[in-house]
Amino acid sequence: MTTISNTRNTTKQSKADVVLQAARTVFLSDGFSGATTDMIQKTAGVSKSTVYSHYKNKEALFIAVIEFECKNYAQQIRAIKFNPGKLKETLITLANEFLNIVLSPTALSLHRIIIAEATRFSSLADTFFIEGPKMMISIISELLDDANKKQEIHLGDVTADEAAKIFIHLLRSEPQLSNLMAPNNPPTQESIDRWLTISVNTFLLAFGKDKT
Repeated sequence: MTTISNTRNTTKQSKADVVLQAARTVFLSDGFSGATTDMIQKTAGVSKSTVYSHYKNKEALFIAVIEFECKNYAQQIRAIKFNPGKLKETLITLANEFLNIVLSPTALSLHRIIIAEATRFSSLADTFFIEGPKMMISIISELLDDANKKQEIHLGDVTADEAAKIFIHLLRSEPQLSNLMAPNNPPTQESIDRWLTISVNTFLLAFGKDKT
């Protein structure tokens, strides 16, 4: 049975979600420095007191946006499981999902904002690094550790975390840099697919069980 208390809690959470989505829209459009709580309040269609009842300041709002986006990204990667005997297929699936995330307009915008604000607001960069890259490394590390234990790959004296970092940086380097530095001339899907194939093959040359 729905109680008055439950209804109030639901309404409170709904307003928090409205504010969060408004903040997401404003930050991605205007950046952290260009955004104001007034802009977020007007976009959300709520009072200032409602905004501040959920988030104490603009920095707290942006951290909440980072955590929201990174949680969604992590769930997408975590859903991929290692299939014994299908290492290359699993890595290709993983690579596709990872690149779809880091090359998405939202992820690229967040990346630009974080880099621009990192020296002035280190807490924003710290949160992004912990909830984004470090979380991705942890999830992919678990998958590679599983593959290593099943002798699908041979990591030798390289740790699963280190192998995850190698895999991630092989993938993201060229296409992400191209998108960040030349947003009006991004890489084609064909070039991204080719880079993905090169990256997976290079990783397997280093760690695949059939490497020579």
